[in-house]
Amino acid sequence: MTVTAKAPPAADERVGQPGVVDQLVKRPEIGAMLGALLVFVFFSVVTEQFLSVGGAATWLDDASMLGIMAVAVALLMIGGEFDLSAGVMTASTALVTALLATRLGLNVWLSLLVSLVFALSVGALNGWLVMRTGLPSFIVTLGSFLALQGLNLGVTRLVTGSVQVSGMREAAGYESAGFLFASTFQLGGTSFFVSIIWWVLFTVVASTVLMRTRFGNWIFAIGGAAASSRAVGVPVVRSKVLLFMTTAFAAWLVGSINILRYASVQANQGIGLEFQYIIAAVIGGCLLTGGFGSAVGAAIGALIFGMARQGIVYAGWNSDWFQLFLGVMLLAAVLVNNVLRRRAERVKR
Repeated sequence: MTVTAKAPPAADERVGQPGVVDQLVKRPEIGAMLGALLVFVFFSVVTEQFLSVGGAATWLDDASMLGIMAVAVALLMIGGEFDLSAGVMTASTALVTALLATRLGLNVWLSLLVSLVFALSVGALNGWLVMRTGLPSFIVTLGSFLALQGLNLGVTRLVTGSVQVSGMREAAGYESAGFLFASTFQLGGTSFFVSIIWWVLFTVVASTVLMRTRFGNWIFAIGGAAASSRAVGVPVVRSKVLLFMTTAFAAWLVGSINILRYASVQANQGIGLEFQYIIAAVIGGCLLTGGFGSAVGAAIGALIFGMARQGIVYAGWNSDWFQLFLGVMLLAAVLVNNVLRRRAERVKR
């Protein structure tokens, strides 16, 4: 008996493979990448200094400090929450470190550890209050913002008689801690701050967690539909508390870099930066409604900030134009993100 192989069934012409454009629009950071390219090309043409190695070192450093926080804030926003205390927390952690090291004589490393515990505690408290009370995170963290701002000013004035703490360079352990958090490395004969490396590492870790782990799936799920996620066994409370603690950790990292680089800190430092973190995350593809976004996109959003802020300086323009730039970029990002999300949803269907 002769056995003949059956011809494979003809492919259904109605089922097609998504094209390259459709694949790209699934990525939340694609809009930020295009924006970063435009800003880079524009300032490279407008001013020569922008494209120099020294110029790149400057705007990368500017972007790195903002980028660390923007990435953490992006994770929290994808999870459906906000943290308005993130900016002032960078000053709070720096003040705790500085006061312990300069006034109580503790080793800098021990002071950093205590300030880390302080930051994580505040982050956990924020997350617990949001989940326990059901209040919007906007309200809860606004209260934390005001409380921390008052503590920063009140305690600093009480201990030092001013709004500044200095003298870190004389503290034990400053050199080794400064090497880790505030040193520079040479590239092309130009000094680059190590904060750039911290920014890249933090972005890689955050992106890996978000895209490659079960916890990352939980973040998207609770940001898109918290009630449904809880119904299928996602630990919503624990996940959101961890996200608030992640934001607090990032604030501690930035605060540590600042205090070890400049050896002093102002009690009113960091106020207003929380909005820049949120704007960078939105430019990077995060939606204000949660459930959609990218850690890499937030890092690129911070890069756009750094390039624009320093590019305006190099071009000799009035720095007030930077505020106009922020407003335009925010509105454009929100519109583009909404379009990309709708297109991505159609592609998934």
